[in-house]
Amino acid sequence: MRYYTQQHPYYCGIDLHAKTMYICILDADGQTLFHENMAANAEFLQRAVEPFLPLIAISVECIFTWYWIADFCTERGIPFVLGHALYMPVRGHLKCTTQGHFKVYHL
Repeated sequence: MRYYTQQHPYYCGIDLHAKTMYICILDADGQTLFHENMAANAEFLQRAVEPFLPLIAISVECIFTWYWIADFCTERGIPFVLGHALYMPVRGHLKCTTQGHFKVYHL
């Protein structure tokens, strides 16, 4: 398995569901800059990450609904990190163990 090791000023972790996504954007020091539940579509994701472009990386857990986020990132030149669900609870320093978007950020 390869691990993503590049550094960025901002990181976006997404807890993605079929109809909603919980987005958390943190800076490199771990300060929460954006923390919101919203509809899972490209328009809302664009609004959330716009202030942090082009200095942000986006990560999401590998579930059946992640493909559109990979396309979104590719079209905009945003680094995209896909985390394997089986390894996410084991890796990283979890800021909050009850919220998946914090787990995704700390990949």
